[in-house]
Amino acid sequence: MKQKRHGHNGEFRHKHSLGQNFIEDEFLLEQLAELSLVTKEDSVLEIGPGFGALTKPLARRAKQIVSLEIDQTLFPILNVALEHYDNAKVVHGDVMKTDLSQLVEEAFGSECSLRVAANLPYYITTDVLTKLLLTLPQAKSIAVMIQKEVGDKLLAQPGDEGYGPLAILCQYYCEVRRALDVPAACFAPPPKVDSSFMALERRMDMPCRASDEAYFLRLVKGAFAMRRKTLVNNLISCFPIDRAQAVAAIEAVGLAAQCRAEEVSIEQFCRLSDEIARIGE
Repeated sequence: MKQKRHGHNGEFRHKHSLGQNFIEDEFLLEQLAELSLVTKEDSVLEIGPGFGALTKPLARRAKQIVSLEIDQTLFPILNVALEHYDNAKVVHGDVMKTDLSQLVEEAFGSECSLRVAANLPYYITTDVLTKLLLTLPQAKSIAVMIQKEVGDKLLAQPGDEGYGPLAILCQYYCEVRRALDVPAACFAPPPKVDSSFMALERRMDMPCRASDEAYFLRLVKGAFAMRRKTLVNNLISCFPIDRAQAVAAIEAVGLAAQCRAEEVSIEQFCRLSDEIARIGE
């Protein structure tokens, strides 16, 4: 049976193509808003407000909130849901095509205390998190509802099955924690998998820092390009260095020549990035 929700323009039907699953439990929504770390000093960028269920408790806590929604058929419902919240505004747009820094600048100004809240369809989680981390460095935190399995990946450590570029990117820039597990039954319609509400707080003091972060991110992506290959083979496929140079760089940061990317810590990736950049100079 299709879920229905009425707004000024009739009924709304969930779009499976957009990965739409919504929470209606008021207690749970208050809990999620609290876990989003939002205070009265904060301006909030919300990605995917849906029916505005989380937007309302966020608006009650925040200085102001702008919600970016791709599905225009939700706007009549959102207008009704948020009509008593003067500090809430809904903007139409696709998060992957929107200039987020410009949106934040126009909505809140350059000196705002920014936090992000997002309920992401599973199929774009990696792309959206990557964009948020790289294009909104001023965001103090990102609170995001994602598939539980992806939440596991965000927390993965070297040697874990899910350890890869997304875990490294998130942990490099943020303290990552699982704020709450949310079973599929809490959503309407229920997805096939459970979810996790993750809190990513931007690091004030970085445990390690690559000299060139763009180069570091390119290195991490390249290191995992083909998981069955050793790190050496991935490096010589992605960078203009020969085998001897790749082995020397890997050994210089205390790794075995035959290691694989999933064994390498973030700190070692930082040092390896600097080492390979130096070879290429």
